[in-house]
Amino acid sequence: MVKFSKQFEAQLVPEWKEAFVDYWLLKKDLKRMQVVGDNKSDLHNRGTEPSLVHRLFKKRIPFFRSNGNREHGAIQVHRKLGSSASKNDFYETELLDQFEDNEVVKEFFSRLDLQLNKVNQFYKGKEKEYLDRGESLHKQMEILLELKAALKQQQQQRGKGILGTDSKDDPSISCSIISEEDSTRGAIDQTEQNSESLSRELGSLTSEQDQLSMSQRLDSIKYRREEGNKFRSLSGRVVSCQGKNVKINIPLTTPSRTFSALTDLVWEDLVNQSKKGGNELSNNKLSVNKTKLHHAEKMIRGAYIELYKGLGYLKTYRNLNMLAFVKILKKFDKVTQKQVSSTYLKVVESSYFNSSDKAVKLTDEVEELFIKQFAEDDKRKAMKYLKPHQRKESHTVTFFIGLFAGCFMALFTGYCIMAHLAGMYTSRSNSIYMETAYPVLSMFSLLFLHLFLYGCNIFMWRKTRINYAFIFEFAPTKELKYRDVLLICTACMTIVVGAMFAHLALILKGDSSTQVQAIPGILVLMFLLLLVCPFNVLYKSTRFLFLRILRNIILSPLYKVVMVDFFMADQLCSQVPMLRSLEYVACYYITGSYKTQDYGYCYSAKHFRDLAYAVSFLPYYWRAMQCARRWFDEGDMGHLINLGKYVSAMLAAGAKVAYEREKSPGWLVLVVAMSSGATVYQLYWDFVKDWGLLQANSKNPWLRNDLILKRKFVYYLSMGLNLVLRLAWLQTVIHPNLGSLDSRVTSFLLAALEVIRRGHWNFYRLENEHLNNAGKFRAVKTVPLPFHEVDQD
Repeated sequence: MVKFSKQFEAQLVPEWKEAFVDYWLLKKDLKRMQVVGDNKSDLHNRGTEPSLVHRLFKKRIPFFRSNGNREHGAIQVHRKLGSSASKNDFYETELLDQFEDNEVVKEFFSRLDLQLNKVNQFYKGKEKEYLDRGESLHKQMEILLELKAALKQQQQQRGKGILGTDSKDDPSISCSIISEEDSTRGAIDQTEQNSESLSRELGSLTSEQDQLSMSQRLDSIKYRREEGNKFRSLSGRVVSCQGKNVKINIPLTTPSRTFSALTDLVWEDLVNQSKKGGNELSNNKLSVNKTKLHHAEKMIRGAYIELYKGLGYLKTYRNLNMLAFVKILKKFDKVTQKQVSSTYLKVVESSYFNSSDKAVKLTDEVEELFIKQFAEDDKRKAMKYLKPHQRKESHTVTFFIGLFAGCFMALFTGYCIMAHLAGMYTSRSNSIYMETAYPVLSMFSLLFLHLFLYGCNIFMWRKTRINYAFIFEFAPTKELKYRDVLLICTACMTIVVGAMFAHLALILKGDSSTQVQAIPGILVLMFLLLLVCPFNVLYKSTRFLFLRILRNIILSPLYKVVMVDFFMADQLCSQVPMLRSLEYVACYYITGSYKTQDYGYCYSAKHFRDLAYAVSFLPYYWRAMQCARRWFDEGDMGHLINLGKYVSAMLAAGAKVAYEREKSPGWLVLVVAMSSGATVYQLYWDFVKDWGLLQANSKNPWLRNDLILKRKFVYYLSMGLNLVLRLAWLQTVIHPNLGSLDSRVTSFLLAALEVIRRGHWNFYRLENEHLNNAGKFRAVKTVPLPFHEVDQD
């Protein structure tokens, strides 16, 4: 039977862990209480008549078996009302004669009161937040329904050909353009209100450091309001419905929305100029945009889903805390052999977090509204959005992981033996094979090594209760489990090594025909076709999500940057050798050089040499553009400082490529200077910003206050390992000679070390992100709302 403490930890909301009952601390108090009782029991058993000692300690020590008649009067819980509506009631336990002289029991009930007050305060704050959000969403829904009715009316009028008549408009459905001056005020004001409310809630539950970060966030919002008002006004339209001025605000998160907003603005100006001096009503008449209404509906639906999820978390919070109070009080009764739990539990049951039904009612309202408006009265369809079922992990996946892992090991061992006997990877190796086929093998090896480490990251994140799916905003039904990732790695590497094993065997037999030389190219083409396969097979949702993320990275300035985008861009920064191998392989096979085995063409052609520079720059350029876009959206100067880190990496990468082409002393000095500066910059950002470590005033020396891993030395070891692996660029200067190994193999091993460093970096990066979410008690996404009321002038 699983202990309750383990069940409690497994089921609690990770981001709200600090707001839950500290069950483990209360258990420690009970254990200390039991130890004190055992010690005093041993004392009265030594050479003293038991009945006499029992009489002496009976009134003062509650740790002996007793059948007293005043057990229910051992404690009395007082409820003290808050001085205002914003202040919560709090509870304080008074110990009566049986416990009044026992300091251990006093400390236990004092801590228990503190936990009860904390739970009530947090629950009330979160409940108010969700009730306010629900009220806002109901207003949004009313506006959406009115605009839909207006759109339907206009379509009917167009169909009858009466839209251009001078008949009076129906005021219940009239929508007209009025102004676009205050386009972002509604959204920013709502964000500020939510942030201020959360800041007040955190005032009693978080540290001064969290308060400082929240203050900085509010300053950032105000800065964004001043600096970004002009451009972001393109995303909104102000319309008048039911006598209210309402702005339709669709965030410019994609290039299509940006271009659409610009087109609408230009077209609107042209129409207004052409109608100058005409009827004011006809000038201001708005044809409701169906596309914008569709985007608005999707935003409201997403907001309802997140609200429902948050209400579900609140229900879990209430039930688990109630169960924790029941369990800990039963343990108290067992330790003290008194029956006092019923008295305290009555207070807990009547306290706010357990007695309030506002969240329950709101949950029912949201469910009913979602079924009616977004699921066409189909409850089963609605529940697929509101309560998506997690995919069950199958033992079949585990079986195939073992099968493909065994096949991979066997094929890889055979390939290594064959290559060793043929002397392929030595300095006297076959230059044609090493220049044409080996880049394909190294490219796939680096790619799937990275994917394997991502699977290991997922395993560790789940084990340490880091909510990576929420951080990356993955759909709960489509996210990859670590077993899925390992299956993909083992299956793909089995195919790759099998193909390369067959290719090497044919070459060693003396078969150098065009068909044999095309095998590596066909292998690459097969994986590319599999990646874009439109059929719903082989993790289609994950493949298309990967392609969308790549699109967002390539078009970084045009897309709003989210966590998964810049996380993936960081991965590409560690895969520059793989990208350069891909560029060379594409050149070799697209130009047809494989037919003549002219592998030098792609090195000698000027435009391909220039492309090699571009490939070395691109990952850092994309990441720098993401930093620029985040600075524009958020107004945080830290993003510009981060941009400087990637610019320094771009300069270092360019110097390395130039040095590889022309090994002159001047380029060597430049490589050392640029790489040293970039390394110091990157190490500082890794430790201080990405990992949140090296805090001088931390209770954990030179780490941070909150640590997920229990062993502190792991963090110091990780910093040292990251430092060593960051210095891999020194191989460009030192040129290490690993026996008779080919220099390409040495470069591959150093590239693999960088991939390993990135996989190691990933765990601590998400750990820090998770702790930031937990510090702000952020367990659900805050979806922006499309409609905002504008003051009428």
